[in-house]
Amino acid sequence: MAVEAGVSLATIDRVLNGRSGVKPRTVIKVNEAIERIGFVRNLAAVNLARKKSYQFRFLLPDHGDQFLDVLVGHIEEARKAFADEMADVAAIRLPVEDPYKLAAYLGALDAETTQGIAIMAPETPQVRDAINRLLERGVEVVQFIAGQPKAGSNDFVGINNHAAGATAAQLIGRFSAGQKGKILVVSETMQAHDSIERRLGFDEVINREYPALQTLPSVETRGDTLRTARIFENVFANHPDISCLYVMSAEARGPIGEISRFATRPLVKIVHERTPFTEAALRKGEIDAVIAQNSGHLVRSAIRILKARNDQRIPLASQEKIRIEILLKENL
Repeated sequence: MAVEAGVSLATIDRVLNGRSGVKPRTVIKVNEAIERIGFVRNLAAVNLARKKSYQFRFLLPDHGDQFLDVLVGHIEEARKAFADEMADVAAIRLPVEDPYKLAAYLGALDAETTQGIAIMAPETPQVRDAINRLLERGVEVVQFIAGQPKAGSNDFVGINNHAAGATAAQLIGRFSAGQKGKILVVSETMQAHDSIERRLGFDEVINREYPALQTLPSVETRGDTLRTARIFENVFANHPDISCLYVMSAEARGPIGEISRFATRPLVKIVHERTPFTEAALRKGEIDAVIAQNSGHLVRSAIRILKARNDQRIPLASQEKIRIEILLKENL
């Protein structure tokens, strides 16, 4: 490349590494030579030579069931897989339902010790503002599974939740085969942006295509088994004609475990996320379908995006697109 540009190797090094001491017209000449010969910089080799490393953290809820355990397992796999690329990856569990504690944690981070955060938390003004301040300090942020739409980071890793809710509605409508009934919709919290988007997509399809089905207001379990039981007892007492259950949140074990105590007839049951429980429930016929997103892909995608942003590269959008998967017992 030095021969192509007609400059010294030292000048090439200065231009590639953004150092001063090179005339503007020489920089242009070098960049034109790079374009002509199709030079692609080996960032891994450069980072190794500079001993540059990346500290990436996944910020996850401190409470949860099997889905979070699955994510943590994939983060540990990724920690080993990305070690050769000088990336140190780990999961941090925090009470994300407390926006002040979460904002305080984010406020203590700086770009010297943490180069990137993938954050899974309900949308709140405190978290949104903390994310914006992180970006100002040079810490890259990926919104992980649960989005913060008004935050400055546009990088989101997860499925299209509006489409996921619409998909659940199609499944329930088709499994119901035209029969009349009511649909019980369950979420841990309707503060979560993913639950809001799923409910919007679900209602659009049910209201447009399945008039025989009536969707009840969403109920919130807060991940509490006793609260779930009380809610179900009250709902079924007032709506004995419930024929379908849609669990919008990631953890289906609590609602599925409790509903059998109150339902007086078989229900169509659609849930989210592939876990050991939902796999077993599919095989036993306790649920009809799972709407899933590949957990390993989620984790690897977040790491690749954080790394690209740190290297001032544009992430490859097609590689990071997370597909909606429909799982039946036949295709597990």
